[in-house]
Amino acid sequence: MSDTTQTRIISSAGFDITPPSKEQLAPLEAALTPEERDVLLHHGTEAPFCGGLLGQKEDGVYCCRLCGLPLFLHKTKFESGTGWPSFYEPFVEDHVREVRDTSYGMLRIETLCARCGSHQGHVFPDGPRPTGLRYCINSISLQFVMTGNPLPDPLHRGDKLPGVDFKPSVLPESPTDDVRNALRGNEP
Repeated sequence: MSDTTQTRIISSAGFDITPPSKEQLAPLEAALTPEERDVLLHHGTEAPFCGGLLGQKEDGVYCCRLCGLPLFLHKTKFESGTGWPSFYEPFVEDHVREVRDTSYGMLRIETLCARCGSHQGHVFPDGPRPTGLRYCINSISLQFVMTGNPLPDPLHRGDKLPGVDFKPSVLPESPTDDVRNALRGNEP
């Protein structure tokens, strides 16, 4: 199916999360640094306590470094002591895809950008209220956009933050149970 006939997938927040074509991704991937490429495209991990967004305290939104999709809001960020930016919930649930990860002899839940599939980090069931989740994300996978600034739109899809009445949290009834079930081998 060509890009012109592909059915668009719209997120609960109104963003076009249709996966980009190889032709659309090629220039975005070519612009990555070797370190960004290792993490985003090859599921690497940046060293703890060295990411540029770890100490970020400004109001804004954290977007996918590769495609610009909003993934997390500043108000859901918390200090976990792990050395990576941590959030207790995504911008909206359908912007972050969760996949069972058994690499390195461990059972974890990997988080990917729902639009471009780039590796972001992992989610664990040991976070604060209200969700009990800890999205442990590589700084290098994110681009921070301060409140009031336009979102990155490298795919030219007209990405904009929704209006002031938008409620970004669209979580399942028990996200902690979903992650725990996935860690046990049961799909959420």
